[in-house]
This record gives sequence, structure tokens and C-alpha cells, in this order.
Amino acid sequence: MPEERTDAGAEESATTALLTEDQPADPKAAAAAGENATVPADTAPSAPGDAPSNSAVIEALKSERDQLLDRVARMQAEFDNARKRAERERAEFRDYATGSVVEQFLPVLDNFGLALKSTGSAEQLHSGVELIVKQMDETLRQLQVTPVATVGEVFDPRVHEAIGSVERDDMPDQTVAEEVRRGYKIRERLLRPAMVRVVSNPKQKSE
Repeated sequence: MPEERTDAGAEESATTALLTEDQPADPKAAAAAGENATVPADTAPSAPGDAPSNSAVIEALKSERDQLLDRVARMQAEFDNARKRAERERAEFRDYATGSVVEQFLPVLDNFGLALKSTGSAEQLHSGVELIVKQMDETLRQLQVTPVATVGEVFDPRVHEAIGSVERDDMPDQTVAEEVRRGYKIRERLLRPAMVRVVSNPKQKSE
């Protein structure tokens, strides 16, 4: 029986010795052992040649930048060309529209020139001018330009511009009594208001 206890104590002493060898008592020695430990192959850092170098990355970024700058410059040039083309087309359309209108007034201008050269009487000159005015009214009508209705109409500040009043009792108050300058509309858009004098009826005001 005493021999069995001796054998057990020997096994326990051997186990303690092994643990002591695996774990160094000195902390500095343990740290040194950790530094010298071999890193597994699957976790070791890749060699410098495995990834692109910094210079290659910089060159790639510069190339991409140059391509973007070139694209922006091309887009800017295309935008400028489109803007200039649109301005040129607008100018050409404006000139065409103006020319079409002027062409219709050239006969009226010719008749005014003939009237100035006329050697007839004042009455004949007056009749000639009346014909020219009618011709001009017809030309305006063809251009969809019509005069603003005035005398006898209720004063409308949207199309009439009052420059004075006229006291009258034979016309309703706040109606147009006199047209000083004719106003015109092109279709429904006002070109210029008519200058008028407005009725001031004292009888209606007293009532």
C-alpha cells in the first residue's frame, strides 16, 4: 500500500513540471516568446507585390480625372454651341416676322409719299389722306390688330387711360366721352391703352 501512494505522488510531480515548462514564470520571457511565435500561413500578411502600389493607384486616379475633365469640357462646348444656335434662330425668326409686317406697310408708305408730292387742293389732299388711313386700318386688321372701343363705352382702366373728365348730363357717368389717342390690341393682348376723357355727370352724382 505505501508503494501506491509513492507512485501517485511521482505522477503529480511530473505533471506540475510539464505545466511549469509550458508557462514561463518570467513575463518578459513570455512576451519574447509571443513575438518569436510563428504566425500561421493563412493569417500572414500578403507580400508587397500582391497589391497595387501607391504609384499605380495615383496614376489610375489621374487618368480618371483627366477623362472627367475632358468630358466636362466637351459638354460645356456643346452647351455653348446650342445656346448660340438658339440665339441665332431667335434672331432670324424675329427678322423674318419684322420683315413680314414691314412688307405689308410699304404700300401705305408709298401712298403717303404720293400724297406729299400731290399739287391738288387741300380738300383733295384731305381725301387722299383719308384713303391712306383706311388702307392702314385694313393692313392692321390683317395682322389681327384692332382698335380699342372708346366713345360711349364704360371706362375700363385695363384698356383706357383717363387724362381728364368732361362734365355732361346727356351721357352716363364714368363712360368715355372723347378719344384723344387710339389704343390697339393684337387679338386679346393690349398693345397700348386708349387715351380718353371720361364723363362726369352731375345729375347722377346728386342722385
